[in-house]
Amino acid sequence: MEKVVIIGGGPAACTAALYTARADLAPVVLEGEFSAEILPGGQLMTTTEVENFPGYPEGVTGSELMADLKKQAERFGARFQYNTVTRVDFSSSPLCVYVGDTEIQSKTVIIATGATARYLGLDAEKRFLNNGVSACATCDGALPRFRGKSVVVVGGGDTAMEEALFLANFVGHVHVVHRRDAFRASKIMGDRVIAHEKITVEWNSVVREILGDDENGVTGVILKDTQNGEERQVDCVGYFAAIGHKPNTDLFTGVLEMDEAGYLITRPDSSYTNCEGVFACGDVQDRQYRQAITAAGSGCMAALDATRWLEAQPTD
Repeated sequence: MEKVVIIGGGPAACTAALYTARADLAPVVLEGEFSAEILPGGQLMTTTEVENFPGYPEGVTGSELMADLKKQAERFGARFQYNTVTRVDFSSSPLCVYVGDTEIQSKTVIIATGATARYLGLDAEKRFLNNGVSACATCDGALPRFRGKSVVVVGGGDTAMEEALFLANFVGHVHVVHRRDAFRASKIMGDRVIAHEKITVEWNSVVREILGDDENGVTGVILKDTQNGEERQVDCVGYFAAIGHKPNTDLFTGVLEMDEAGYLITRPDSSYTNCEGVFACGDVQDRQYRQAITAAGSGCMAALDATRWLEAQPTD
């Protein structure tokens, strides 16, 4: 019988592990198995440079940051396992988490499975990831490679508008690529983008190809007109996908309450889910900020909530 099982391996999971380990709860962290598509450690494992995480004045690579977070949690007794959870049963106590046919029973479960950025599915998106391709302007927009240069933002919702306006503070010019002739974004956000002197909207256009090479990364994109099929090239050093994120919650469908986009619902000002003893933190329940530092902060919240919940339970 475990006291705390944490599902996930990113900043939220590691911070939850740190806090529960320091509370002598000996958490087990199930961070997933290595595969071609998944790197335990969350989205930071695919980020080459992190400049906005407090405590690293010179910046740090995503993998180094995750290694530090993991090492700190392990110092206090957290146990990390490269196991993928395949099923859960939160219908009764103890809570049950399954890794294949192996059942793990626990008094509490903290879910920190994160979210995955959506891309168009172009091969070059993977090839040039962190070499000009990004899904987070707030994370990467101020990097030297983009400053004063031209970049492309793909999308037409409020997220794309926010990304474009943020990037305009640093880059030379922003091309917003949208497949229709009107934005899905709120009118006020769309109007700001259209009126901005450093932003050009490429209406009725889709990205057919991302250009570049391994040395220089992204050097441009080929756009296709959705109305007449004509193609044109836009030179740029950055390609920002702003078409949304998918929370990694398929495992909890029909078990935990979710919103219409699949994000786990937690009680206001807490990490409590609708199941007793189950808590959620990080990008799996945060559709607004999605930053490493906010994930870490919510991991702390979940750990404190889980600790207090355990303390309030009757002793055998």
